[in-house]
Amino acid sequence: MTTSTTTTTGAAQQRPPLWSRTPVKIAAGFVVPLVILAAWQYVTAAGLVPPYRLPGPWSVVEAGIDLIERGQLWTHIAISLQRVFIGFIVGAVIALAFAAIVGLSRVGGALFAPTLVALRAVPSLAWVPLLILWMQAGEESKITLIAIGAFFPVYTTVADSLRHVDPQWVEAGRTFGLHGWSLFRTIQLPAVIPSVISGLRLALAQAWLFLVAAELLGASMGVGWLLNDSQQTGRVDRILLAIILLALLGTITNAILVVFEKAVLKRWM
Repeated sequence: MTTSTTTTTGAAQQRPPLWSRTPVKIAAGFVVPLVILAAWQYVTAAGLVPPYRLPGPWSVVEAGIDLIERGQLWTHIAISLQRVFIGFIVGAVIALAFAAIVGLSRVGGALFAPTLVALRAVPSLAWVPLLILWMQAGEESKITLIAIGAFFPVYTTVADSLRHVDPQWVEAGRTFGLHGWSLFRTIQLPAVIPSVISGLRLALAQAWLFLVAAELLGASMGVGWLLNDSQQTGRVDRILLAIILLALLGTITNAILVVFEKAVLKRWM
């Protein structure tokens, strides 16, 4: 009797809380979008808002179907994904290099940190005229702008994390003969891995934000271009479609990064 009771109690203690279970979390994530969708459908069906200001959900679906039939929707998505991916990779790699210089070297911090702090305050659209003059309205200017957006979240989080690695851990590593690369790989890198992942996730979100500004640089395709073109032609249904696409693409790419995060943390932590 006692053994059975103990086993039952242990199983109950090992069972995760309701809101920590993956199926429950996934289902809960759909609640707010479904409520918004229902409210949107009610408002438009009841005629509370005129269609030229807020078309119904089905009108947005039809706009998407129309672009698919024309063979344009997947092209817009593919081009935007390519721009975000390249800009994100370029910005993140450069940011990691500068973060290492600033976070691991006092000289590097003194030289680069003030300038990078000042550049971080520059709004994204302020770079547009300069990039057009330097690189024209080609892919290089768009990818550069996205890379700028991805740079600062990674740089800021990783550089700050490197500065605040526990000095006792570093000293202990040196006591065991670790220096340079071996010290970084054994002590400092595992300590900053969570910050690296957090910085990458923030950078990916920034890359999608900067995409819209980037596709103002003379683009003729892309989700950001679709958003701007629809505004100029008064196609509110396509504007909403572009916004939904940006939200979905951002969510999907973030989910991929979460999978990467789990694999990295399992390896290093």
